[in-house]
Amino acid sequence: MTALASHTNSVKVVGANGQISLGKQFAGRQVLVEEQEAGVWLVRTATVIPDNERWLHAPAAASDLGNALAWAAQNPPTDAQLDNTLSRLSHGQ
Repeated sequence: MTALASHTNSVKVVGANGQISLGKQFAGRQVLVEEQEAGVWLVRTATVIPDNERWLHAPAAASDLGNALAWAAQNPPTDAQLDNTLSRLSHGQ
């Protein structure tokens, strides 16, 4: 089933500084502005992924991360052998 998009039109005035307001509901959001032709812009909300985090979205990394999260959900942390673990960590082993 396809959801119907709601289209609304409004008139905005470009201020002297070249800005328009899209409304408070978009405050702080990042948007992509595509100039399709002279005077025609398509504005879309976007989520930008920093370059140093992009690898997390690669299929292999996403799969590995999903597997790790599934393992963690099935293997909750315990205090078993805590002293042994702390000893190894403090001695760099």
